[in-house]
Amino acid sequence: MGDAKGLHTPLCSLLGCQYPILQAGMGGVARSELAAATSASGGFGCLGMVRERPELIAREIAGVRERTEKPFGVNLIPAATERTLFEEELAACLDANVHALIFFWDVIPEAVEKAKRAGCRVLYQVGSVQAAIDAQAAGADAVIAQGVEAGGHVHGEVSSLVLLPQVARALGIPVVGSGGFASGASLVAALALGAQGIHCGTAFLATPESFAHDVHKNSVIAAGSSDTVHTDAFAINWPPRSPVRVIASAVTDSLQGRLWGHTPDAIGREVIGEEEGRPIYLFSTDSPLQSMSGELERFALFAGQVAGQIDTIKPVREVIAQIMSDAAEILASLQMKGVAD
Repeated sequence: MGDAKGLHTPLCSLLGCQYPILQAGMGGVARSELAAATSASGGFGCLGMVRERPELIAREIAGVRERTEKPFGVNLIPAATERTLFEEELAACLDANVHALIFFWDVIPEAVEKAKRAGCRVLYQVGSVQAAIDAQAAGADAVIAQGVEAGGHVHGEVSSLVLLPQVARALGIPVVGSGGFASGASLVAALALGAQGIHCGTAFLATPESFAHDVHKNSVIAAGSSDTVHTDAFAINWPPRSPVRVIASAVTDSLQGRLWGHTPDAIGREVIGEEEGRPIYLFSTDSPLQSMSGELERFALFAGQVAGQIDTIKPVREVIAQIMSDAAEILASLQMKGVAD
C-alpha cells in the first residue's frame, strides 16, 4: 500500500481504526456487510440506522461483530426521528455497547450527553461553523464538516474547500471532511485544510458490500459530477426544508426547475414501490435498497458530485487500499519536491 506514515492521525487513535477514512451512515445502504468490510479493511465502518426499529439495529450490530472484531459506529438522526423511536434506537445501541455514535443534522445536546455518559465516542456531522461549535460545546469527540457537494441529505451551504478550514480553526477537537472525498488526493487535501480524516458515502455506495440496489449503484457509475441535483423536493419522511443531493432523473426533470419550496404535507402520496409491505412514495427520502421493489429508478438516487470520479463497482478493501496508496504516493511526491526545491 505504500508508506502511509503521517496518515495515521489522532482521529484514528480516537476511533481505533488504522486509516483516517470513515464510511458514511447512508440510512438503509449501510448495513452490517458494508460497515464490517470497512472496519476490517482499516477504515471506520458505520451502520446507517435512521428511523429503524431497535430489533433491526440489534441484529445489524450483531451482524458486524460476526464479521469483524474491529470498532465501528452507528448513525442516528435525532432531529429526523420521532422522539420515542429515537430513544429506543439509542437504547439499542447503548445496550450493545457500540464503540461510537454518529449523529447528524441539528445538534441535540441531550443525545450527546446520554451517549457520552454510556461511554460512547460521539461524532456530530454538521454543515456550518456555528453548528460545529455547538457540537463541540455539547461534548462531541469529533465533528464531521459536510460541504454542499455531498450526496444524500445536505446540511452544508458552502463547499468543503471553504467550510473545512474554518471549522478546523474554530474547534479544539478532530474534524473530518465530508463531501467530495473519494480519493487519495482528496485525503491529502483534507489534511492540508486542517482535517484529520475524510468521510465517504458515494464511494462506498458503489461497492458489492453496500445494501443499495443495483439500480442505484449503476446510476452512480453512470453519473458525471454535473449530473446531480440539489433540492428539497424529496421531502416525505423528513422535516421540512431538508435539502438533498440526488442524481438527475425523469423525476427531477418533472419539477421543471422548481427545486425548492417543497414540504411533506403538500406532496401527494403516489405509491411507486414497497418494502416488506410498507408502501414507498414518490418524493420520499427512500433510496432503492436490495429489499425493495417497484419503480426503482423513480426513488431518491442519492449521490454526491464526487460520483463523476467513480466509474466501477469494486470491493471496499480495494476502495480503501487505493485511497491510501494514492495518498502515500502524493505525500512522498510532495516531500521529494520539497527536497528538490
